[in-house]
Amino acid sequence: MTALMYDGTAMVGRQLRRVRNNPGLAILSQTMPITMLLFFGYVFGSALAMPGAQYRSFLVPGLLVATAAGGVMTGMFQAAQDSHRGVMDRFRTLPVSRASVPVAQAVADLVVTAAGTVPLLLVGLAVGWRVEGSAAGALGAVGLLLLFRFASTWIGILLGLLTRSEEAAGQLGGATFVLPLLSNAYIPTDNLPGWLRTLAEWNPISAVTTALRDLFGNAPVPRGAAWPVAHPVAGALAWCVVLIAVFAPLAVRRYARPR
Repeated sequence: MTALMYDGTAMVGRQLRRVRNNPGLAILSQTMPITMLLFFGYVFGSALAMPGAQYRSFLVPGLLVATAAGGVMTGMFQAAQDSHRGVMDRFRTLPVSRASVPVAQAVADLVVTAAGTVPLLLVGLAVGWRVEGSAAGALGAVGLLLLFRFASTWIGILLGLLTRSEEAAGQLGGATFVLPLLSNAYIPTDNLPGWLRTLAEWNPISAVTTALRDLFGNAPVPRGAAWPVAHPVAGALAWCVVLIAVFAPLAVRRYARPR
């Protein structure tokens, strides 16, 4: 454990320097959710039954979770890049813990995400979103959001290690954009067809989004929904634990095995 912490700390520093040396990607990852908030909030908000300000209050938690789910794409691209450029082969020759490299990537991504969430929250406040629940609930919502990002990143790391090229990782990562569309991140699921509503409500993004809305006090828990959405905090935590328990060991094992 001591070796993992020591090696992991060094690898986290390497990952953070990597982000610092590629500021364009960091800026894009922060400005895209803000752009979507302004576009969806003012264009979609005028077309839905919810008034504009009410829809923006509904939308901000969904965009936060959709951004956290982007950890799949980020983790996939970075892992594939290191893998196919020989960086991980060089790491494997070093006397460092095998788990330290993927763990460091996930932790560094979490640090960057925590910092990048602040501008989106500030813009949300500017367009009418408010924390209408307790301070403890809001802190719990932020913690749950970061836990979901951590879980999503592990999915991406494993997929990135399994891809055959960086180009394949980029194409597969782009396909993850549809995941928030099949959830309640942008629209309520009440009026969806039965099979599509079931699919959307069993999407982990829906459970986490509903949990954030409940903890922030932005929207009540829907009635008659699937179990993860009807019990959003428990459902979101369960999804996060399952995803980490499944994908983190698989990613570490795949990293430890050379191609």
